[in-house]
Amino acid sequence: MDRSSEIREFLRTRRARITPEQAGITPHAGSRRVPGLRREEVAQLAGVSVDYYIRLERGRTQGVSEAVLEAVARALHLDDTERAHLFALTQPTTAARRKRPLAPQRVRPALYRALDALSVPAVVQGRRMDVLAANRLGYTLFADFASRPHRERNFARFVFLDEAALSLYIDWERAARDTVAGLRLYAGRHADDPQLTELIGELSLHSDAFRRLWADHDVRAHTTGTKRLHHPLVGDLTLDYVVLAAEDDPEQSLAVYTPEPGSPSAEALGILASWTSTSTTGMPTPEQTHNPPS
Repeated sequence: MDRSSEIREFLRTRRARITPEQAGITPHAGSRRVPGLRREEVAQLAGVSVDYYIRLERGRTQGVSEAVLEAVARALHLDDTERAHLFALTQPTTAARRKRPLAPQRVRPALYRALDALSVPAVVQGRRMDVLAANRLGYTLFADFASRPHRERNFARFVFLDEAALSLYIDWERAARDTVAGLRLYAGRHADDPQLTELIGELSLHSDAFRRLWADHDVRAHTTGTKRLHHPLVGDLTLDYVVLAAEDDPEQSLAVYTPEPGSPSAEALGILASWTSTSTTGMPTPEQTHNPPS
């Protein structure tokens, strides 16, 4: 992934969504050929020259100061996640960083024990939205990732390439947008990850929806929210989720899904848990679930 083009498209799409009125400036007279703000208007709001901002939007970030990036972020009304993404995109990538492979991710034994102890669905997710592990109810809720080849144990591949996802997610479009936005956020930090490049290429080749959403350059951090699912065994489920980062690996997180107590979803999840506990399929072992070396 080319960082210059990533910076250009991210800034272009951010300014395209803001009108001069929203930015608090008086628009120039005459017709506007571009949606949202013009580059000279962003420069005005950020307090930099037009030439300086144009260089920045073209991806020429050498020597750009944090103060300028902060000013541009304010001018474009970036939220905290978007601001962090902009800063990540503008960080220089050294030759040593490009050549150094990412260390393989492993799930700690204590986390496996925590998964096994939870009575609600839980999934451990790693880089590129790879599914590193889950408890039995987590696999039953989404998909039996443990039985799939390692490269297919990935939420993005599931959402866009598995027909089961279309019927599982009640609002599939929202799930797809959230998935792409999370993948974009990761890409800002690891644009040189070869497995990421492979994943994006595969999804772009096989999914029109992915190509459309990827071009939006939206980013989003998933920490809390709600999933609305239609499970083939128990029907509709509304589950709140919270995502907790692993202390020893900030790019490894535990997502826990819980229903509102006493709700129909709680009853349905209880039925699913009972079915799962009597299933002949055993819990996958750490050897079955960990990712192979990157």
